[in-house]
Amino acid sequence: MKASEIRELLKLTNQPDIISFAGGLPSPLSFPKKEVAEIVKDVLKTRGERALQYGATEGVNEFRETIAQLMKKDGVECDESQVLVTSGSQQGLDLVAKVFIDPFDNIIVGSPTYLGGVNAFIAFQASIHTVKLDDDGLQMELLKEKLEALRKAGKKIKFLYTIPTFHNPAGVTMPEKRRKELIDLASEYDFLILEDDPYSKLRYDGEPIKPIKAFDDEGRVMYMGTFSKILAPGLRVAWIVASEDLHRKLTIVKQSTDLCTSPFGQYIAYEYVARGYMEPHIEKIKSLYKVKKDAMLKALEKYFPEEVKWTRPQGGLFLWVTCPPIVNTKEMFREAIKDRVAYVTGSSFYVDGGGLNCMRLNFSFATEQQIDEGIRRLGITIKREIEFKREHNLWGNGLGTKGMV
Repeated sequence: MKASEIRELLKLTNQPDIISFAGGLPSPLSFPKKEVAEIVKDVLKTRGERALQYGATEGVNEFRETIAQLMKKDGVECDESQVLVTSGSQQGLDLVAKVFIDPFDNIIVGSPTYLGGVNAFIAFQASIHTVKLDDDGLQMELLKEKLEALRKAGKKIKFLYTIPTFHNPAGVTMPEKRRKELIDLASEYDFLILEDDPYSKLRYDGEPIKPIKAFDDEGRVMYMGTFSKILAPGLRVAWIVASEDLHRKLTIVKQSTDLCTSPFGQYIAYEYVARGYMEPHIEKIKSLYKVKKDAMLKALEKYFPEEVKWTRPQGGLFLWVTCPPIVNTKEMFREAIKDRVAYVTGSSFYVDGGGLNCMRLNFSFATEQQIDEGIRRLGITIKREIEFKREHNLWGNGLGTKGMV
């Protein structure tokens, strides 16, 4: 599905009586408005001239040092010279595409994957190759087969794009063993890795896993982090950690793109960490979202037909639903809207046209009551669709998936 199609579908979800599980929005209850108001007042008082002025392309020094310290806590050895502050992670995707993609360069992504990444790469005429996910993310055996086939065809991979922790849209997480295997394959087949990590701090169950970047001994991994999910997306403050050579190339391109990320936003994020607000606030967000996630899983068990399966994420904002192959969620979307509930169709996240029987559900934005009622409505929509298809002997077109459950 094209981005323009998704925009049209999402317009339908803005009607006030529709319960939407379509967006990837943080809950407004997760915004630390009181703390931000205090910080803004103090920043203007003590750093107003610097905060409101142009800044260095690489970012505010104090903030970059803070990011480097946070990365070290996660097992990534780096210093501020490897940190490039970006205006949201989406800009990071754009910068990487601008620097590394020439027309028809070969890029590998998961299947499914985040549409914003694919669109950034396609904008520079990349050739996109896909590798299927399972419950543990990218399947290494399939990846190796893909790499070997491309090598035999004389095609070199520029980079692989992955969201290893609480994947968008699938909600699955790549275990440490696979992360190390991915690093080994990158070395063997000589490609870079773009690690997109917006959700790892939002872990509700299980033990944390180190980023892929933590196992990178050759400077092949470009790591992207963001404050959008743990502070506020409106600040548009994110970062890339990369080797000196890659950092230099990305910085040059950023300079010609927007000169610098807002120093004001960077100082707000810096003080948010420096004053000790971040860690307790993340715990608050996690408590909020865990309740919502559990409420959605409970509602799915209660209202969805037994033929429908879904992932059970340990964190993040999404879960992935797989309907029987006879269900086309793109066709069913308008029926769901009539039932006053919305989702994102699974095909939106596939480069190769798959996922027609799948959907992504977001649990962070709606209230618990809305989650229960919305899943009840969606269950009715799905049951009606299955009954209609069976009654008329309509068995789908073969582009469904088995899902990741």
